[in-house]
Amino acid sequence: MPVEGSLTDAIATQRAPVRPLGELPRRPGVSARELRVPGPPGAPPVLVRVYRPQGVTAALPAVLWLHGGAFVLGTIDAVHGQAAEAALYAEATVIAVGYRLAPEHPYPAALEDCLAVLHWAAGQADEVGADPARLAVAGTSAGGCLAAGLALLTRDRGGPSLCLQQLTTPALDDRLTTPSMVASDRGTPIWNRTLAEESWRLYLGEGPGPTPVYAAPARAEDLRGLPRTYLSVAGRDPLRDEALLFGLRLAQAGVPVELHHFPDALHGFAGPATKLDRERIAIEHLATLRCALHHRDPA
Repeated sequence: MPVEGSLTDAIATQRAPVRPLGELPRRPGVSARELRVPGPPGAPPVLVRVYRPQGVTAALPAVLWLHGGAFVLGTIDAVHGQAAEAALYAEATVIAVGYRLAPEHPYPAALEDCLAVLHWAAGQADEVGADPARLAVAGTSAGGCLAAGLALLTRDRGGPSLCLQQLTTPALDDRLTTPSMVASDRGTPIWNRTLAEESWRLYLGEGPGPTPVYAAPARAEDLRGLPRTYLSVAGRDPLRDEALLFGLRLAQAGVPVELHHFPDALHGFAGPATKLDRERIAIEHLATLRCALHHRDPA
């Protein structure tokens, strides 16, 4: 969402409570239900919404759908339409996660919420109609950071195993030293270095020592053993170069990676040149997800 002024101001003026699921537009052909699942030890339950193609009873591959919002804004309402569309198009169980937000809940609260939901999805597969052998994570912007951090975390802790991480214009590096980030200023549409600095400061809080790799995945030195990756990058996004570098390093580490750079797009694909471009990007994202989950070529 566009931010005028600081993120701190936006927290006060743009945050809105999550709406009841029944008030949101219904996608024909998709069932949606809302649950609260066990959170991390000592933390409250996590709000999730589970989307499935209507009338399907078989277990389907499952995708954790992680919203963006600079770690401090955004809710699962913002991805309601996307999650429903992905469930239908990709023939999947899509689980949107209402993780806790900074600065009230700095790192690792959001990541731990996502991990708790992933373990729940793997352990309660029958309840959500999920195939625990086909679990994936997908996220945009800050959600892409959480998805990538989750992939690193599950690799290092021995599961649950992921078949895909789908990262859309992700924020991956708190150092903010890439050429595309350094060149941005307050006039850069949607996102810029000033907002990025504040976002990371609010997310990381006052924790001592260096930034953990699970918080800023670009800091991870070893990317071997991560799941198949689809990474999409916007050419006019200050986050462009850190995502491109992360994709290159994944490929060098032997990870199957597909990277698409859309040159005319803004952060979050908020401003491709034409409506046709927006449709093309959305279809590619959905087709890639379906292909990876069902191990087949896109139709």
